[in-house]
Amino acid sequence: MTADGAAQGEAQRRILNRLKRARGQLNAVIDAVEAGDDCRTVVTQLAAVSSALDRAGFAVISSAMRDCAADSAESEGASSTDGTQRLTFDELEKLFLSLS
Repeated sequence: MTADGAAQGEAQRRILNRLKRARGQLNAVIDAVEAGDDCRTVVTQLAAVSSALDRAGFAVISSAMRDCAADSAESEGASSTDGTQRLTFDELEKLFLSLS
């Protein structure tokens, strides 16, 4: 495995961990609502879910930005080494702004 492949694998692992954490927090929100917990508990858990999802989204975009920057010799929109279509910097910016 190349250094780039290892870095992408590590980034994917971190993103999956963040998403799994968000899933656990969402389960806690559902449990709190089903149990009739107070508003403060539900909102606190919901804020944690929202934050975890935001962080996962930023991590995805950050990974894509690193990928694009690492291959700056290729033209924007070219295919990556795994055959997927690369995002242009304009597309990355739009995705990034959609999270704010």
